[in-house]
Amino acid sequence: MDTNLDNIQEQINQRNDQDNQVLSFLLGAEEYGVDILTVQEIKGWEKTTAIPNTPDYVMGVINLRGAVVPIIDLRVRFGLSHITYNDSTVVIILRAQDPTGSQKIIGLVVDGVSDVYSLNESEIQSAPDMNGTIHTDYVNGLATVAEKMIVVLNVDQLINEGILASIKQTINKE
Repeated sequence: MDTNLDNIQEQINQRNDQDNQVLSFLLGAEEYGVDILTVQEIKGWEKTTAIPNTPDYVMGVINLRGAVVPIIDLRVRFGLSHITYNDSTVVIILRAQDPTGSQKIIGLVVDGVSDVYSLNESEIQSAPDMNGTIHTDYVNGLATVAEKMIVVLNVDQLINEGILASIKQTINKE
């Protein structure tokens, strides 16, 4: 991993509860963020094992220290243009809780990680209700940092309702 990615991984390992810390990442020209407390680790891009009859945004699974982790291409899930995977492409391994309280682990393929920002509640504004490619239920809000807008995602909603529920529907239709 490069030095910037090592620094970000170190910040994830040293996370604390002062403000809301957000890991930001790139998808095309847009910057998104997730609560750092949901980030388990950041991995370089690796080939996945494909799973038949899954939606097109499910790239497959990887073995992460004995756990089978589904890998989702967030660009495809959000209906963005495709990109060639390169050295800056990474997989962010996230943890979410489902409504029953059990942990779900999922990997999101993104174009690259950007930085870790500390945001207080007043810096995160509600997302406007628009019918875009990202359902507003999956967005915690918008934050402006260093003159750029970051879409802060709600990881639990995105994983449980936006990804896993959609995969189950697809599989059940088969």
